[in-house]
Amino acid sequence: MSLTRPHNRVTFNKVPEPTWAFWVIKVLATTVGETAADFLSTTLNLGLTNTTIVMGALLAVALVFQFRSRAYTPALYWVAVVLISVFGTLITDNLTDNLGISLVVTTIVFTIALAATFIVWYARERTLSIHQIDSTSREGFYWLAILFTFALGTVAGDLLAEQLNLGYLASVGVFAAAIGLVAVAHFVFKLNAIAAFWIAYVLTRPLGASLGDLLSQAKADGGLGLGTVGTSAIFLVAIVGLVIYLSVGERRTLRAATGAREARIGQTDTVGAHEE
Repeated sequence: MSLTRPHNRVTFNKVPEPTWAFWVIKVLATTVGETAADFLSTTLNLGLTNTTIVMGALLAVALVFQFRSRAYTPALYWVAVVLISVFGTLITDNLTDNLGISLVVTTIVFTIALAATFIVWYARERTLSIHQIDSTSREGFYWLAILFTFALGTVAGDLLAEQLNLGYLASVGVFAAAIGLVAVAHFVFKLNAIAAFWIAYVLTRPLGASLGDLLSQAKADGGLGLGTVGTSAIFLVAIVGLVIYLSVGERRTLRAATGAREARIGQTDTVGAHEE
C-alpha cells in the first residue's frame, strides 16, 4: 500500500527530543562553533568576512537538506547545528570586531530578535512546542530561533566575561550552575517546559564557548593548551560517535512508527471496503 497519497502521507517531528544525548551534543557543538570559528578565521588566516561567507554557504546547503527530509535525521540535524553554531559566532564577531558595535547593544538587539521570533511564531502557529516541528513554517521559526540563541549566548557570555573578568574555568562553573538552576526551576518549581528549554539553550552557548577556551587557549592564558585544532578534533569525534548512536536508535523508532501508521491505514481501508 502506497503512503504517497496526501491524506496518508507520513509526517514526523523534524527535531530531536531534549534527552541527555541532545544536551551533551549541543554543548559539544557549541564548543566546536567557538574553536572552529577561531581556527578558520585566525589560524588559517581566512579573516572574519571570508570565513563568514564560507560557513554561511555551507549552512544554507545543510538547511536545504534538513528541510527536505520528512523526519528527524540525526546526521542532518546535527550538521546543521554545528554549522549554525559556527555561523552564529561569526555574526557576533563581525558585529563587535569589524563594525565596532558594543556587546551591550548586540546583547539587547539579539534579545529583542529572539523575543520577536517567539512572538511571531506563536501568533502564527499557536504553539512553541519543539515536539511539533512538523511543518515548513514551524521548522523555519525553529531554526531562526536557534540562530538567535547562538548569537545571544555568544554576546551575553562575552559581556559577562568582560564585566566580571572571570577565568575560563570559573566561567564554565558559572554557566553550568546557571543551567542547573534552570533545571531545578523546571523540575521542582514547575517552570514552563518551553521557557526552560530555550533559556537552557541560550546558556549552553557561553558554557560551550568557555569550555572551548579552557581547552584550547595557552596555559599561560589560563587554558589547557590543546589548541583550536586539537579541541575541535576531540569534540567532533565525540559528536560523530553520539550521532551514530542516535542514528541507529532513530532508524528503529522510525521503522516502528511507519509500520504502526501503515497498519492503522490498512485497517481503515479494510473497514471502508467492508462498509462499501
